[in-house]
Amino acid sequence: MSRILVIEDNADLAFGLRNNLEIEGYDVQLAHDGQEGLTVALAERFDLIILDLMMPGLDGFRVLRSLRAGECRTPVLILTARGQEEDKVRGLRLGADDYVTKPFGVLELLARVEALLRRTRPSRPQGALVRFGDVEVDPASRTVRRGGVETPLAPKEFELLWALIEANGAALSRDRLMERVWGYGADVLSRTVDTHIAELRRKLDPGEEGPVHILTVRKVGYRLAREAP
Repeated sequence: MSRILVIEDNADLAFGLRNNLEIEGYDVQLAHDGQEGLTVALAERFDLIILDLMMPGLDGFRVLRSLRAGECRTPVLILTARGQEEDKVRGLRLGADDYVTKPFGVLELLARVEALLRRTRPSRPQGALVRFGDVEVDPASRTVRRGGVETPLAPKEFELLWALIEANGAALSRDRLMERVWGYGADVLSRTVDTHIAELRRKLDPGEEGPVHILTVRKVGYRLAREAP
């Protein structure tokens, strides 16, 4: 499970970030100002830092400068204000890895988080294209096309789909899927798998009389049928 430190002085935004990231399976710690964030970031190991630039006292620029001066190489995603192009440039020059402009959508944030984490962990072995129905999955680029048109998936939606593909038609329980994709057991968030499966079906398998490929196995979980019955 990847650990993420969120350094954000706005309590409502910090809570929303933590909530959405934890739903995706990340272990999230909050720091409510720049000084606290800098202290925690240098004392503990994180896989990603989300850093607001505009904070009172020790702002995000100085936090970022201190992190890089202290040999902290943890990827940093900065949060910038709309229209402040110079803030983005300055943050990137100080060592930030990417940025999101406020206000931002949850899917955009999650996609950037996943992309940064993917850069720092071992890459999945590249494989051949996978097809079922009119869906084509490219594991190398993590892209999915339906009917020849690219269909964006949230990071965990792709991981869930890939877990079903790797099972090669075998049924996977919710517990197993939670362990494979989120890193913990289904008792933590029992509806998470069902919610993501519903989204996958809506995007990739919306049969008129129900799903054809992403199937429910009663009292077990789910499986992927590469060929329609």
